[in-house]
Amino acid sequence: MSKPAAGNASAPPLFNWLSTRGAGVLLHPTALPGDQGIGTFDAHAEWFLDFLQAAGFKYWQLCPLGPTGYGDSPYQCFSAFAGNPYLIDLREFIEHGLLDAPDLIPLASLGSDRVDFGAVYERKWPLLFKAHERFLRAGEPPLYGDFSDFKQRNASWLEAYAYFRALKDHHKGRPWWEWPAEVRSLEQAASSPLHRELGHAIEAHRFTQYAFFGQWARVKEGATQRGIEVVGDIPIFVAADSADVWAHPDLFELNPQTGLPLAVAGVPPDYFSADGQLWGNPLYLWPRHAADNYSWWHERLRASFALYDVVRIDHFRGFDSYWRIPFPAKTARIGAWTPGPGLDFFHSVQGAFPDAKIIAEDLGVLTPEVVELRDATGLPGMAILQFAFGSDARNLYLPHNLVGNGVIYPGTHDNDTSLGWYAAAPEKDRDHVRRYLRVNGQDAGWDFIRTAYAAVSRLAVIPMQDILSLGSEARFNSPGRPAGNWQWRYRASQLEALAGGTTTYLRDLATLTGR
Repeated sequence: MSKPAAGNASAPPLFNWLSTRGAGVLLHPTALPGDQGIGTFDAHAEWFLDFLQAAGFKYWQLCPLGPTGYGDSPYQCFSAFAGNPYLIDLREFIEHGLLDAPDLIPLASLGSDRVDFGAVYERKWPLLFKAHERFLRAGEPPLYGDFSDFKQRNASWLEAYAYFRALKDHHKGRPWWEWPAEVRSLEQAASSPLHRELGHAIEAHRFTQYAFFGQWARVKEGATQRGIEVVGDIPIFVAADSADVWAHPDLFELNPQTGLPLAVAGVPPDYFSADGQLWGNPLYLWPRHAADNYSWWHERLRASFALYDVVRIDHFRGFDSYWRIPFPAKTARIGAWTPGPGLDFFHSVQGAFPDAKIIAEDLGVLTPEVVELRDATGLPGMAILQFAFGSDARNLYLPHNLVGNGVIYPGTHDNDTSLGWYAAAPEKDRDHVRRYLRVNGQDAGWDFIRTAYAAVSRLAVIPMQDILSLGSEARFNSPGRPAGNWQWRYRASQLEALAGGTTTYLRDLATLTGR
């Protein structure tokens, strides 16, 4: 499609929400402690919020909360609207009589330091289905409000998602393009006899969403009561094997005969990978989205703003241009930058959500056109301190080059911890850190935290691993590594150890730096 111009440089920005200074913590809920094999919306979430409040934080940033599949990445979910049932607190089901205490023993035996997603999958889903059976026998008690009302309010995405998941279970987990032709899209599957046959399974998946959103609403309310805003995260693209693509194939670049993508998303060789990053997401047919004023995107953002106070959109530069990789491909080396929807998209978003709080993940290669688009929207971009060192004074991530309308991180979920990064960095980079920050390098993690707090960027977000002074063993994700990611969890004793000295220090740091 032809890309609209980024806009008149003298025109006021579309959004202007980040006007005061604050600090936040980056922690995905799966990393919360507990005895259910994975972090859940239980008391540990409440205790984490207590820590944020005591330490003077105003924000909690998460990775996407969607249901994960193969690879366990929260950036490759089965739905852009649904929640991850793994995060449901099953202990609460015991209190409601939907499960018995011994039911949770297999999950408790998984340990608490890392998430074994395969084992969680094998052990948690039977318990969720068992809870649903008892929920039905009990007459669908209003655990989280009226179940029928929940289904009606969310029908626009819930019906497709629940049917998709039931079909996926029926077909042994195979991706939807490998299913029989009569169920290879929602339109086709609507008249299939399987819709009736799988009715009970479909209802079970509706129930898991009811429980997820009910429990998350309580966590979110707890954050609000403590003066903490939740920063959610949505990837620009959706997973190929998702209810979104299955239900709306006309919105994506797909082969109409096979359902396979014509081209996929990724980025060319960069800081993280010499082969680039082959994400594999199908690409949007942006003219189709523009023709109905981006209604699917409006629905997606409306759902996100119902969950979060602030939304970070991953891979902002894809709205200006995206790396289009012909399918199939083994690496992301071969591709072409293709125009995205540009400012026209954000005019549409601003019209629908005039008070939207959005963060633009603008990392990577920033062309003048991308910078122009970001500035025209007025959205705060991101800066990573780990990317600042090793070159010269013109590096855009060095503190003296930052701007107020931005978010600074020591590192994100895709980076090593700051201690891990410093330990592995070339001596040239470490020497630059020591000379620029005027430190001895003995505690690089806290040096980066103090630098982020003092920066002109109005929002500073610190990974929980850095607050806990952890090394590379606590890295959350290594882009390009196919397995072993997203597993780290902190222990309850580590949070308890922060009480008093560390929380007081962080609160004083916030006061000193106006956060």
